[in-house]
This record gives sequence, structure tokens and C-alpha cells, in this order.
Amino acid sequence: MMDHKPETQKMTTYLPGSPTSETQRLAPPTRPGCSWLVVMAAVAASLSGLMLGYEMGLTSGVLLQLRGVLSLSCREQELLVGSHLLGALLICLAGGPILDHYGRRCSLLLSAALVVGGTVVLVAVTSLAALTLGRLIVGMGTALSGTAACLYIAEISPRERRGLLVTLYELMLVVGVMLGFGCSYAFASLPRGWTYTFGLVVPPALLQIGALLFLPLSPRFLVAQGRVEQAKVVLARLRGGVSDQVEAELRDIQVGLKEESEHSFWELFSSKANLRLRLLTGIALVFLQQATGQPNILSYASPLLRSVGFNSDAAATLASTGFGVVKVVFTVPAVLLVDRVGPKSFLCVGAVAMGMSLATLGTLTLQSHTHLTSLCKSHTHLNHTHLLWDLNRTVLDQNDLDLYSTQLPPEWISEEVARAEDQSGGRTHMEVSSSLKWASLISLLLYVAAFSISLGPMVYVVLSEIFPMGVRGRAVSVVSAVNWATNLLISMTFLTITEKIGVPNIMFLYAAMSFVLLVFVILCVPETKGRTLEEISKELAKKKNFQLRICRKVQPKESLIRIKSPAVV
Repeated sequence: MMDHKPETQKMTTYLPGSPTSETQRLAPPTRPGCSWLVVMAAVAASLSGLMLGYEMGLTSGVLLQLRGVLSLSCREQELLVGSHLLGALLICLAGGPILDHYGRRCSLLLSAALVVGGTVVLVAVTSLAALTLGRLIVGMGTALSGTAACLYIAEISPRERRGLLVTLYELMLVVGVMLGFGCSYAFASLPRGWTYTFGLVVPPALLQIGALLFLPLSPRFLVAQGRVEQAKVVLARLRGGVSDQVEAELRDIQVGLKEESEHSFWELFSSKANLRLRLLTGIALVFLQQATGQPNILSYASPLLRSVGFNSDAAATLASTGFGVVKVVFTVPAVLLVDRVGPKSFLCVGAVAMGMSLATLGTLTLQSHTHLTSLCKSHTHLNHTHLLWDLNRTVLDQNDLDLYSTQLPPEWISEEVARAEDQSGGRTHMEVSSSLKWASLISLLLYVAAFSISLGPMVYVVLSEIFPMGVRGRAVSVVSAVNWATNLLISMTFLTITEKIGVPNIMFLYAAMSFVLLVFVILCVPETKGRTLEEISKELAKKKNFQLRICRKVQPKESLIRIKSPAVV
């Protein structure tokens, strides 16, 4: 089935870290041409990773503050968290035409402007409607920015340095998560501290806008637009004037675009070269990436820590800052060692460690009666109202109304809780012993560490390796949409489900999904260490990954989509 769309419509969105089809081709052996212009452009584009990570990291801290100020219910807190993910999903579905028509650099400028505009809405108006709208706009900006940044870096970088420069985005992402947690803690005790936390994303956005105004367009985009001579001039600037390398790379870009134009989107869902099974492998992998609980651990880290014994918003937010530090510490060596160890080994080790730490956390929270403590309720006495969509909020006297007293059945109340109740004049607080509190924090940190060496970076490595070059962009675009949609669904239901079944059962469920991930990786994810993309694609074209004994076996087919040369990432 032929696709009659022009070549400019063939450049689809990518997950962070996934290379373009052009980046998978080897050039003739020439001297590396990585100029300072390439480095500066890569750093400027990587600010997108910093902004996306920052927005992910600040969520749990500001949620603790806002739920007290606006008296947010479970559903309203989920709406506030999910609005950022919804924006990311929408731009993932609609961002392809923007990237194709306006190019990577212009898309980065647009996305930075969206981040600034959404942040202005977040800071200017304090209401659930404004906060939801602002987070939606920021989510669109950061997601579009992330996609455009990875494409831009991959397309301007020389092959010899492409892997290192694209990895810079992932590094900036985890640093951004750490900064998000840290800034949430720094402003947690200030009046309207969340406005400062939200506002700190504006300086890197403005810095990126200023830098991009002086940076060149992507050569690949220029070739796709038919502006070949301009692309040649840009390549000469990026490669320091090495003419032989410029000519060879320009030819590779033209060949890569032609090859992409020969395959249609619907081939992904056909049995040709086992493309349907490869797509299902990618979709299942990103689904399990979200179903093991990582988005909820990040988005609701501070409320979760509050429930296991950290008795103030500042203490819970400070403890959650450790998540960001752990992500940085463990992501960097994983990225550096992936070629030596292999992504499949990292995924297996990470799945086991995640399952064990989550099972331990479930047991600890069961012992500490965390299942009796609502994650939705604020323990602060700030400005409370039930008119969440009204800007004229009413201040309630905390002495006149006790919003957070709890009346538990006698059989539910442990000795520690009973003692706390006696000391506070009948008001029940969930007291957790110091050892259980710190053991819970350590379990969470181990879980984050295990995720950071496995599902965090390795999913994108696998996705970049299991699809043939001609359809890789479209395949990763579909998987990316499933990734954001699953993240949205899980984050929008976490508090509601937790209220119904309790924190321990949620942790046991995530632990079970971690062991499902282990089985899936062992059975379905190919070993790619030390193998070329050509070898991987040839094997997957024959191998029936999902066909177990209960499935009908058919004769394997030879790959109809071949990669002509191995790639360097």
C-alpha cells in the first residue's frame, strides 16, 4: 500500500532518546566534525529536557500546598496532575504536522513560548480552573519541546558524537526532576510558595528562545523542504567546513528521506516483517513502564511520604527531593554502560529490584496502618474553600471547623494511634514509628534507583533498535502516544483507587506488575547487545515474539524492509 503524502509529512514524532532514521546510517570514514556551534545548539535544545524534568519533579511538592489552599478533593488533585499529561498527549497526537511544516527550531521556539504563557497563567490566578489550564498549556509546551529537541540534536550532530549529544537530553531531564523536587522544598514554607516554584521554569525557557534565534535550522528539515543548497551551507557550518563529510552526509539524508517515503503508516499493523508484533512489543513495554507505578511515585511523592510518617509538608517534600538525586546518580552510569551490559540485562535487574522494593514498601505501609490514612487530605490550615472554581475564596477560622479529624472504628486504631489520640484531646493522628518511616523512604528510594537503571533510559534504547529504519519514526510515534495515554490514565486514577483499596494494596499491585515486566522482558524483548540494527531487524522479521504455544504457528517470513547498513547511536 503506497502512501501519497509528500515527504515532508513523513517526519513523525519520536520519544526522547530515539534517533531519526537518518541517524542510523554510517558515513564514509572521515574525521569527526563536531564544532562549537553543534555543542552550543545541543545544549540549547537540551534545555527542553531540563524544563520537562522540572515540571515532572515539582508536581508532588506544589500539590501538597495547593490541596490545602484550595481544599482539593481526590478527583480535583488528579485533575491537576493529569492536566499536564493531557497536554502532552494532545501535542503528541497533533505535534507531527507542526514539526514537519515549521521545522524543529521553530517548534522549539513555539514550545518555549507555550511554557512561558502557561506559567504566567499558573502564577497570575489561583483557582482550580486557571491551574488546570496553565498546566495543560505547559504540558503541551514541554512535550512538543522534548520531541523537537531530540530530533534537532540528532539531526545536527555528527555521527561520531550523536550518541553523546542526544544523551545530554536525558541527563538534563533527570537533573530537571531533581531541581523540581528541590525547589518545591525550598519554597514549601513560603506564602504562595507554589508561584515561585512554577515561575522558575521561565528563565530557561527565555534562555532557550534567545539562543535558538541565533542557531541554524536542521539540515534534514531543509532537505525535506527542497532547500538542498541551504542545507549544504548549514552542514558546512556545523561540520567546520569538511567538504567531503558534508557531501556524504547530504547524500545520506536524501537517501534516508527517500526510503521513508516508500513505506506507509499502515504497514505498522501488517504482518510484513513481523511489524505488528514489533509494535505490540513496544506498546507493551511502555505500558509496563507506566503500570509499575513510576509516574505516581513522582507525581504523588510528597503526599505518599506524608502518609507514611513525615508529619509536615516541608519534611515530606524534602524527603521526596532524594528521589531526584537518586535518579541522577543511577541514570548516568546506566547510560554509560548500556553498550557493554545491554538493555535487556538492565531491564531484568531493574524489574527484580523494583518488585522487591515495592513488596517491602507494601509490607511496611501495612504495618504502619497507612491504609487508614487518606492521601487526599491536607494537614495544613491555610485558606480553605469548597468553591473551587470561584476566585472569591473564603477564609475559614481553623478554630471553628476541624476539617481533618477522623473517627475510626475502635478495632482499627493501634496502640500508637490511641496514645496520639489521648495526647491530642480526642483528635486522631496517624503516628508512624521512626524506623518504619525511614524504612519506607529507603524502599521508595531503592525503587526509584531500580527504575532509573532500567525502565527509565532502557525503554527508549529498545524502541530505537526493534523497528526497521523505514518505519521507525511512525512506530515510535504510535508508542509515544500510548505512553502518554497510559501515564494519564494511571495518574488520573491513583488517588481514587488508593482511597478504595489502600496504599499497601497499590504497592503490592505495582510489585506484581514489576514481576510481569520481568517475564515479559525475558520472553519477548530481544537481546541487542553487540549486534547491528541489521542483525536485530533480520532476526525479528523471522521470530514470533508473542506467539506462545496457545497461538497458531505460521511459517516465518523474510524481512521485506531491510536496513542497508548498521547504525551508530
